[in-house]
Amino acid sequence: MANRPHSSLFAKSLLAPILLGAAGCVAPLGPGYTIEKQEIRIHFNPSPEPRIIIEADYQLRNTGNQPLSSLELRLPGRRRFHFTQPHASWDGAVLIEEIAEANPRNTLLHFPQPWLVSSSHTLHLSVEFQPAAPGDSGLSFASDAFFLPSEGWSPELLPARGFLSTGGVPPKKWELQIRMPAGFVVHTSGGKLKTSRSAGELTVHALQSHEDRYPFVIAGRYTEAQVISGNEKVFLWSRARQDGSALRQSSDALARVIQSYDAVFGNRGTDAHPLWIVECPVIPGCFRQLRSVNARLLGEENETTSAELVSLDSLMVDLTGGAPTLVAGAGPSLASTWLGYGQNPGFFEQVPPLSEFPAFAAARGREAVDGPSARVAAIRRALQLIPRDPVASKKETEDIIRAKSFLFFYALQDRYGKEAFRAAVRHMLEARRGKGFDLDDLIAAFGEETHQNVAEFVRLWMKHPGVPNDFRARYDDASSTATTSLEETRP
Repeated sequence: MANRPHSSLFAKSLLAPILLGAAGCVAPLGPGYTIEKQEIRIHFNPSPEPRIIIEADYQLRNTGNQPLSSLELRLPGRRRFHFTQPHASWDGAVLIEEIAEANPRNTLLHFPQPWLVSSSHTLHLSVEFQPAAPGDSGLSFASDAFFLPSEGWSPELLPARGFLSTGGVPPKKWELQIRMPAGFVVHTSGGKLKTSRSAGELTVHALQSHEDRYPFVIAGRYTEAQVISGNEKVFLWSRARQDGSALRQSSDALARVIQSYDAVFGNRGTDAHPLWIVECPVIPGCFRQLRSVNARLLGEENETTSAELVSLDSLMVDLTGGAPTLVAGAGPSLASTWLGYGQNPGFFEQVPPLSEFPAFAAARGREAVDGPSARVAAIRRALQLIPRDPVASKKETEDIIRAKSFLFFYALQDRYGKEAFRAAVRHMLEARRGKGFDLDDLIAAFGEETHQNVAEFVRLWMKHPGVPNDFRARYDDASSTATTSLEETRP
C-alpha cells in the first residue's frame, strides 16, 4: 500500500491514464475510476476564531473492469496541519468511514451499494482547518492573513485497490474558488477567471491545469512593494507598511541575491513567474526547521528558520529582523526556485552530492550580500565537519557526506574555473528543466564544457574518505591562493 502511486486531488498528477478505457478504445485491465469534473472551494472565515473551510465536489465514473465497494482517501499530515475529521457523501448519502489498516493516514469510504462499471456518482468532501495552538509547530494563520502551501494540505484520492489499478488523476482543467473578506489581496495558482464581491466578501475563481503543478493560496490584508532586478520582478507583501529606508535595504539585498543566482545558474526562464515574498501570518508554526548540518554550513546554527517556499514562486518570510535576517532566511529557499523546486518529482529525492546543491546556491547568494569573505567562511565551516585524518575502513557519517557534497561544488569552481562552472551548470539546468537531474547529468555537462575526465575528479572527491589535501590546504589559512579563488568566482 505504501508504494502504490497516488495523486493529490489538487495536484498535478504524475500518473498517465494509459490503462483507462475512458476514450472507448482501450479495454481497462484492472479496477479504476476517472475524475471527470471537480471543483474545490476554500472559504476563509476570520471570526470568532480564524478557520479555513474546504469543500470539494467530484464527478466520478467507474472506468475499470469491476465494481468497487470503497474509495481510499489520504488525509494531510497532522504534525503540520490541524483539521477536523473530513465528512464525505456519495450522491448526498453520508459515507461510512474507516481507518485503513495499512496506513493510519488513509481513510476508507465505504459505498452503500457497489459502484458499478461505467456508472457515475458525485463525491462531496468537506474539512475545516484550524490554527495551531500556542507553542505548537503546526501551520497557523491569523484573522487578517492565511496561506495554504502547494502539496500537503489537501486530502488525496488514491487509485482503486488491486492489480493494474487506476484513479485519482484530476481532469485537465478544474476550478479553484477562494472566498475571503473584502479588502484581502490574493496570490494563487492557476489563471483568474473572475472576481466577485458580495456581503462583505471577495470571491476569486481560478482555473487550474496540469501546468500549474501544485495549487496554493496566499491571501490577506497585505501592503505591496515591488523590487525589479534585471528581468526578475519581486513582489514584497507585508502586513504593515514598511519603513522606506528599511524596505530599500531589503530590496537592494534581494536584488543582489537574485543577480547572483542569475549569474551563476542562469535566468529562471523567459516564462518564469514573478517572485512573491510574503510576510508570515503567524511566525511560530509558519516554518519547518532547517536540517542542523545545513544550518551550520550556512552559518545559521544559532538562528531560527525565517523563510520557506510555499510554491514555485512564493516565499513566506519573517520580516521582524530586517534586511540581514530576510536575506539570510530567503537565500536557501530562493535558491531552490533556480534549481527546480516543484518542477520535477525528484527534486526532494536527490542524493549526495546534488542534495546539497541548494545549500551551495544559498551560500553563493549570501556571498553576494556579505562579500567575498563569506565564501572562505562557508568553506571553513564545512571543513570543520570533516576529519583531517579519516580512517579508510570507517564509513563516513551522513553529516560528513553532506559537508563534502557542499564543498564539492566549490572544488568544481576551483578546478575548472568560474566560466566553465557557470556554463556547465546552466547547460544542465536548461537541458533537464522539468525532468530532474542527477550526478551523471552534472558530469556530462562539465565533460562537454571542459573536455576533461570529470568523472575521475568526482570519484576522487566522493568515493575517498575526507577531502583532498590540496583543497584543505588552500583554505586552512588566508593564503593568496584562496583570495584569488574568491575573486575568480564572483559574478
